[in-house]
Amino acid sequence: MNYAHFTVAYGCILVAALLPLLCAGIAKFGMFGKALHEGGYDNVNPRAWLARQSDWRARANGAGANTVEGLPFFMAAVIVAHILQANQTRLDILAFVFVVLRLFYILLYVAGMGTPRTVVWTLALLVNTVIFFIGYR
Repeated sequence: MNYAHFTVAYGCILVAALLPLLCAGIAKFGMFGKALHEGGYDNVNPRAWLARQSDWRARANGAGANTVEGLPFFMAAVIVAHILQANQTRLDILAFVFVVLRLFYILLYVAGMGTPRTVVWTLALLVNTVIFFIGYR
């Protein structure tokens, strides 16, 4: 009898779900101690404050939004692969690669490197698609 266990791929879902928080932290970095009239972080109106940001802070916020957008597909792909009893080692490796690519994506987005960011986004999408179909027989 097979018992369900917490796989590396499931752990990658957890990490991927936390990536938007990383992006938010990057966007807000260094602004918590500043007064509001000096541009400090506004915890009463955080979305409005983020909307007023520019440069790398705005890009970090954009990276967070894109990370949230991509999360449902990744979660579904990993779950479908588990249900279809995909090779666990391959699934774990692919899920890990996806998370690493998304981390690079965030770094490239914040750095303002558009073309490499798009290449990494595309690679992550391809990896995610492979995850979705890896258990297909």
